[in-house]
Order: sequence, then structure tokens, then C-alpha cells
Amino acid sequence: MSTDQPEDPFAKPPREPSGPAQPPPGQSPPPGGQQPGQQPPPGGQPYPPPPHQPPPGGSPYDRPPPVYGGGDPYASGPYPGDPYASGPYGAGEPDPLAGMPPLANRGRRLVARIVDGLIIGIPVYGLTGLIWNYDYNATGALFSQGVIYAVIYLAYQVFMLTRYGQSLGKKLLRVRVGMLTDGTNPTTPAALKRESVYSLVPIIPCCGEIFWIIEVLWCTWDKPYRQCLHDKAGQTVVVSVE
Repeated sequence: MSTDQPEDPFAKPPREPSGPAQPPPGQSPPPGGQQPGQQPPPGGQPYPPPPHQPPPGGSPYDRPPPVYGGGDPYASGPYPGDPYASGPYGAGEPDPLAGMPPLANRGRRLVARIVDGLIIGIPVYGLTGLIWNYDYNATGALFSQGVIYAVIYLAYQVFMLTRYGQSLGKKLLRVRVGMLTDGTNPTTPAALKRESVYSLVPIIPCCGEIFWIIEVLWCTWDKPYRQCLHDKAGQTVVVSVE
């Protein structure tokens, strides 16, 4: 019958002697600081050297720092879907003005409209005034003049914009109208919508002039394309050609 006692799983391990273990007489210390009785890790590789010694191959600080995805870590942002990697208009959304010519100055747009108004207005009001002998109160010619001017101005703008993208006033001030989607000259339906809002609405009695003032001022606060309401109706944008 065996006298060996079963090993107690809760028993404390025997206390190790303090200080570094000394090898038996006649035996040299193991390489790399390995203590006697310790087995090398699987694969037969020795334990790593003590911390105070640099690892083989030089200092760990000589290694290049890791980068995200290779290359410059700041070129496209370290995180997938970086909201600042594609512009300030939201995560993953491209800049709506990317690839577009510079937006036209509001002052130049206004002067271009004034030039076009004079080009159409002077002959229209001059000829109709002679026809009615400038007797507007008696015949209601003032309202009729407004209608004639609006229709001729509408036809003039639609023809010029669909053919050239510019009226004479816009050519003089070096601005151009293009479709918001691809920058091409406005189509006939787009130009009709655009210029009808600008030209025909103001002749509506009472509210037409108030609406016209609001719609032409809309570009002063509209972002990002500086569109007036007639631009939004035609889905167009006005850009500089310089």
C-alpha cells in the first residue's frame, strides 16, 4: 500500500529562496538569464533577454511608426468614412461646388440684369409710348407696356440662354448661366421656367412686385449656390467665366 499523500490543490506552493538562484558547482549559468529548472517555450526558442538589454537588431525606437492603411496616415484620414476626407458637407458627401467654376458675384449679376433691361426696355417703352402718345391713364397703356416688355424680355432671355448660356448683359459682365447638374446651357423648358418667374410674375397686380423683390434678393442668403428663386425654378446656377 502506497504511503504517498494526495496533492492538495489548495496548498500554497513552496516558497522560493530569495535572490538569484545559483547553478550547481561545476555548471555554467544558462545563456540569456534562463533559470535552472525552467523549460524553454515550445519550439525550442530561448526566453527573451532581460528588459535592460536591447533586442537583437537595434533599439525598438529605430523602427518606423505604424500607419493606417499604408502611406501617409493623414492623407485620407485614419478612420474609414472620415467625414473630413471628402469635404465639409457631411460624411461621405462630395463637395457640391467641386469642379464647378467660381460662382458669379452678386453685384455683377445685378448689373447684367440692368443692362438687359435697358436693351429691351428702351425700344419697347419708346415705341409703345409713341403709339399711345404717352396717355397711360386714359387707355391703360402702362399695364399693356409692362406685359409687352415682359413677353419680349422673356423671349430674348430664353433664346440667348439656350443658345449661348449668356444674354448680352451677362456677356458684358462675364457671367454665365448653366444647368446645375452638368453646367451645360439651359434647356428650353428650364429657361422658360427660369425667366417666367423673373419676368411674368412681376406683372401680376399687387403681389407681383413684392414677390419679385423677395425672389431676386434670395441669392443674398442662399447657400451653397447663391440661387435666386428663378434659378431654383429652372435648376440653374450663375457662374463666372473669367
